Amino acid sequence: MNDNKNNIFAKLQLPNGKSIKLPILEGTVGPQVIDISSLYKETGMFTYDPGFTSTGSCESKITYIDGEKGMLLHRGYEIEYLATNSSYLETAYLLLYGNLPDKQKKEDFINAITTHTMLNEQISNFYKGFRDNAHPMAILCGVVGAMSAFYHDSTNIENKEERRIASYRLIAKMPTIAAMAYKFSIGQPFVYPSNKLNYSENFLNMLFSVPAEEYQINRVFADALDKILILHADHEQNASTSTVRLAGSSGANPFACISAGIASLWGPSHGGANEAVIKMLNEIENVKNIKQYVEKAKDKNDPFRLMGFGHRVYKNYDPRAKVLQKIAENVLKEEHKLENKLFDLAKELENIALHDSYFVEKKLYPNIDFYSGIILKAMGFPISLFTVIFAVARTVGWISHWNEMIEDKTSKIGRPRQLYIGEKPR
Repeated sequence: MNDNKNNIFAKLQLPNGKSIKLPILEGTVGPQVIDISSLYKETGMFTYDPGFTSTGSCESKITYIDGEKGMLLHRGYEIEYLATNSSYLETAYLLLYGNLPDKQKKEDFINAITTHTMLNEQISNFYKGFRDNAHPMAILCGVVGAMSAFYHDSTNIENKEERRIASYRLIAKMPTIAAMAYKFSIGQPFVYPSNKLNYSENFLNMLFSVPAEEYQINRVFADALDKILILHADHEQNASTSTVRLAGSSGANPFACISAGIASLWGPSHGGANEAVIKMLNEIENVKNIKQYVEKAKDKNDPFRLMGFGHRVYKNYDPRAKVLQKIAENVLKEEHKLENKLFDLAKELENIALHDSYFVEKKLYPNIDFYSGIILKAMGFPISLFTVIFAVARTVGWISHWNEMIEDKTSKIGRPRQLYIGEKPR
């Protein structure tokens, strides 16, 4: 609930000489918030905040970010702790229910997710309606949105049990949908889920195995993928999460809401940023060219930009990037002797940027996208799947926020206002 225990108010002075008092609210951590919900009623004025960068759109108990300190908390747990000590499904349980599961709850949750990984067989026919060169994210948007036509018993948002079933189905089936989208795009047969594998192993198996031969799961890769999923599981009120909440505020079913989130994530400024990092590193090509490209990045008249540096919220080193750097080293040490040219290039670029006064002053530290694309590429994922992996990971975050919004009795349908600059009545 909104908390103004100390009866603190901000005073807003209006041009007409009048003034109003606006309550100042406090959360458990983070900056105070000025409650402007009565502003229009009392003054006839709106606030103006393009991009909502200074606006709190909701209350939430799920995730907290301190951008100045470079801190990311899920239900109070630091992301570094979860990536080191938990699995993706343990983190998923934490986001959904507020606490890490005990042994029995963990086992029950994993079993529930595992038994929901298969898709209604008729959905496989749905894939045939797409062109064979369709982007996997386009297929993901369509198939997830269509799930409401197949799972009628989990679309009643007023029923808590149906919401739980829908939540589990989405978390469980998203890797299956994503893997099928990839298989369809390369003309290979679909690979069904295997209940003997864990979440990340199963995802790798559905993506890369073929019926003609046995697929050996690389444990280092499976562990790396699980950590990547943890690091992408939630990130507070970002564009895609806000999209899910906004869609859900109208009473739309959960499958439609998550499909809307996937569409938002697809944008190159959101989920597609790690793909841009790979393209940038390929353009730089060699360590000896880094200085030249750093200078290009500083030039306002040059369109080149260093991708993977800086963040809308973090004004410090993205804590997820630190974890990913270690994961990258583990993946690239594999016996397969993977190509580590991009990783060496990335480390040198990071070193130069972190000590360059231009980047230090602007607080342009490496973010999660800087390393995630390198790791995924080293593991054999095509660039077209990068954002798909992000969507699979973020599904639990979206679902957690959607559930929180549905259960909030003070929640209203989202309805931002505007500063109209068009024609007057004529």
